Amino acid sequence: MRNFTDKVAVITGAGSGIGRALAIALATEGARLAISDIDERSLRETGHLLPPGTGVRSYPLDVTSQAAVFAHAEAVRDDFGGAHLLINNAGSALLGSFEHQSLDEMQWLIDLDLWSVIYCTKAFLPIMLSQREGCIVNMSSIAGLMGMPALSSYNIAKFAVRGMTESLWSELEGTGVRAMCIHPGGIRTNIDQASRRCATAGEIEARMDAVNKRTLRTPPERCAADILKGIRRGKRRVVTGYRSSSVDWLARLLPDAYPALFAKVFGF
Repeated sequence: MRNFTDKVAVITGAGSGIGRALAIALATEGARLAISDIDERSLRETGHLLPPGTGVRSYPLDVTSQAAVFAHAEAVRDDFGGAHLLINNAGSALLGSFEHQSLDEMQWLIDLDLWSVIYCTKAFLPIMLSQREGCIVNMSSIAGLMGMPALSSYNIAKFAVRGMTESLWSELEGTGVRAMCIHPGGIRTNIDQASRRCATAGEIEARMDAVNKRTLRTPPERCAADILKGIRRGKRRVVTGYRSSSVDWLARLLPDAYPALFAKVFGF
């Protein structure tokens, strides 16, 4: 997909951050947009930021609801006639060690960051397969490359998104549909305000919170540009954002030793 003109792009979590930046960038390149978010006010704000004349429809959506996601896919097909690009961007984070998190807290995060990706991919894939054209863009994280302290549920979800996407690389071969995995590093979004801290958080969570605040540096617009460049070039994975390359190489070259090096590199 080298040209986005008149392509239908479905973007979840489009009310802020990377999702909003992607919506604006794709609209600038002539795509038609089906944007969604659970926060209707922020979704309207994104709509106001799009270039005049953008073909766009906004959908309030809870991506953790299987029924709502499948109804959303039907609505997009009815409204646009198909879908060429699915960007599974909606998500959050949970600051908490495995010991400190409750099962309910873990369930909330995994529903939002993993099951939403499963639901959306399952709902839109048949549309793309029938077209023999499409690209599924799944948002993992550098936390899908390396296990990080006080982010265990986030690691679980993001590693699983990576595994699912890499499985699709082989399964979709020859169908006209492909999958991409995105591993953002420190992107300057509102995730530190929007994410949750487990109820019994202590010292380890405070230390990781400080790391997060220091590393959220890369503008979401730059991340969006890297993602669109990756789509055009047919990439299967995109590593983008502050410290993302460092994490990628540490995990690849020193898979057993990286916890100690993580502490040095990130000041944990």
